[in-house]
Amino acid sequence: MAFSELEIARYKKEVGAYVEGKRPAIHIRKELDIGFRVKGQSVEIFEIRPRWEDSTEILEHPVAKATYVKTQKTWKVFWQRADLRWNGYKPVLTVATITEFLTLVEADEYACFWG
Repeated sequence: MAFSELEIARYKKEVGAYVEGKRPAIHIRKELDIGFRVKGQSVEIFEIRPRWEDSTEILEHPVAKATYVKTQKTWKVFWQRADLRWNGYKPVLTVATITEFLTLVEADEYACFWG
């Protein structure tokens, strides 16, 4: 089951504020930007860049994902490996809130999210 409209608005506000703080200066955003989406039961954060050999094609590079598990009332934390599969973030597989997820992504203790 997808989030309610109220939950979506709350997550968009909180994650949007975090992403806005991470975005580069306006003059750089054509070359690198940060975005997010709320999709199904997940929140995804990603980098936005033009393809190096064809700058008219815009690519999204995943940074982090949190998926809410309603039955457990927890968020599962994921990062994407080079094989393009989402993997559980082994140091901390679950968090209780979206705020904890954003704190974990920002700390990036093992350089899995921001590199």
